[in-house]
Amino acid sequence: MNLYLPIAEISLNVFVLVGMGAAVGFISGLFGVGGGFLITPLLIFYNIPPAVAVATGANQVIAASFSGALAHYRRGTIDFKLGTVLLIGGFCGSLLGVALFTLLRRLGQLDLVVSLLYVVFLGGIGGLMLVESLQSMLRSQSQGAGEVRRPGQHSWVHGLPLKMRFHRSKLYVSVIPVLVLGFLIGLLAGIMGVGGGFIAVPAMIYLLRVPTSVVIGTSLFQIIFTAAATTILQAATNRTVDVVLAFLLMLGGVIGAQFGAEAGRRLRGDQLRALLALLVLAVGIRLGIQLVVTPEEPFTITLPTGETG
Repeated sequence: MNLYLPIAEISLNVFVLVGMGAAVGFISGLFGVGGGFLITPLLIFYNIPPAVAVATGANQVIAASFSGALAHYRRGTIDFKLGTVLLIGGFCGSLLGVALFTLLRRLGQLDLVVSLLYVVFLGGIGGLMLVESLQSMLRSQSQGAGEVRRPGQHSWVHGLPLKMRFHRSKLYVSVIPVLVLGFLIGLLAGIMGVGGGFIAVPAMIYLLRVPTSVVIGTSLFQIIFTAAATTILQAATNRTVDVVLAFLLMLGGVIGAQFGAEAGRRLRGDQLRALLALLVLAVGIRLGIQLVVTPEEPFTITLPTGETG
């Protein structure tokens, strides 16, 4: 059953879109990522214009993250204080991100820049996560422990000033890297239509040394508000949010996230990180191939919104 999407100006299968949202929602609940790094490329693969995919993808991220965060809240695995500090940086980053998005769109370079950013970030982060998680799994076979953080282990981040105590995460760390991380997440949300979980989760685990059990819920909590701010800014500034498409994706995302959160309880931290790394790498490679392979139709003509032939 096909449905016409007014802003995207294309008719697509309803069940495919709902299924797409459910699959990304499942991944969101499982790994603690908003799923924007998946839903935006998937929408682009499905012939949705990149500008609409970026802006509308953030809506699905909100729904899936809220559903997943609710499940983690019931289990008490959200550090609200850490999430709030991330949010402060995230809101500032979102403002700059949407401004850059508007500039790139005006210059006609948006499609290329979004694709390149995805390939670079997904490939780099996915590769680093995969190497670390495999090493951790190998260590766990001999030592019986798969967690990144060990007693007394600190990184350079812990030597920075303006420290704050985060009781739920058992951290005493400077707010500077937390604010910078939040800013980067907001910036990426504005330009790429992602919640930033694929950046936030590895950074909190490897830089801040937050326990994996707390990272997922805290990441989802922060993503809800960052993605919401991005959606509002995109709708007001660029008018590229397709409400019909967003509703279908959110419907599937809410359902899928609940199942994902339950499945995540059955896996160890190193196993979760390895699976997330493989997923991130797969999406990055797929986008990279799309950039270098010659398209079937090298030239296309599109009319501005509102014009007809």
